[in-house]
Amino acid sequence: MDKKKYLVTGGAGFIGSNIAKTLEAQGHEVTVVDDFKHNGHFKNLIGFKGDVYGINLFEELPEPDYYDGIFHEAAITDTTVMDQQDMMQQNVEAFRNILNYAADNEIRKVVYASSAATYGNGAVPMKESQPTHPENVYGFSKVIDDNVARKFSQDHHDMKIIGLRYFNVFGPGEYYKGKMASMVYQLYNQMKQGQRPRIFKHGEQMRDFVYVKDIVKANLCAMNNGKETCVLNAATGIARNYNDVVKCLNKELGTNLEPDYIDNPYPFFQNKTEADMSLAKEKTGYTPDYTLEAAIEDYVAILEGKKEN
Repeated sequence: MDKKKYLVTGGAGFIGSNIAKTLEAQGHEVTVVDDFKHNGHFKNLIGFKGDVYGINLFEELPEPDYYDGIFHEAAITDTTVMDQQDMMQQNVEAFRNILNYAADNEIRKVVYASSAATYGNGAVPMKESQPTHPENVYGFSKVIDDNVARKFSQDHHDMKIIGLRYFNVFGPGEYYKGKMASMVYQLYNQMKQGQRPRIFKHGEQMRDFVYVKDIVKANLCAMNNGKETCVLNAATGIARNYNDVVKCLNKELGTNLEPDYIDNPYPFFQNKTEADMSLAKEKTGYTPDYTLEAAIEDYVAILEGKKEN
């Protein structure tokens, strides 16, 4: 593999740090940008050998330079944030800035994080061609990102801008997300302490859970194989319920804890998310490597210190 040079924004965050470290392990030169105020944490980059810019992309950009591609992961991902202006500035205006930075520095490929939140409570399986219907300002900001990318590409025909709509991502590096960490991680912590895992009645809600290592793969497939500007789903294409998650965790922890079913207090709640993955496979060759069982087995081994990430 030829050595290349990449910029990873949000590179101290959950997904960004996994992308940055994977690229570096493959022999590429990687520069990270993160404001270390939203999702980023320096511990996610322990062992990273590249340069790191501690800046806010809404207010500032890295020094002009050429990169073979940009992975744009920087964003507010907390869906409970109600400050609409801050959300739009950090998620949309910062994205607009990074696209202009790419154009000014003749960087022809940008892969960015979109979200399944753009679909809201839409029809399942969720297809990229269906109407968007975000239920919160976070989802709305990602809809606008997709619009911005589409328009920018029309004005810059030499650029390829690929958005990935992440579904329910979990895995190493999410430890510093606090309340926004995945349900897999939160349930693991409860069960590790001997507590019954708390899930909404009766654990039958379904999600397209996708391991972060598959999300890294989706990003690399988009960067290496994507030939046109588009928005693609990033998931497994298989919905699983929360009872399945508890069963997998019990197996890996050697426990037999029954779920503690609680009432759902939210007036809006998606009962099922599931991605149609046919377009992603067609456009980039991406297919997931991890089933839910294999992903949780790998993740718990890392959490338990039995293997390195």
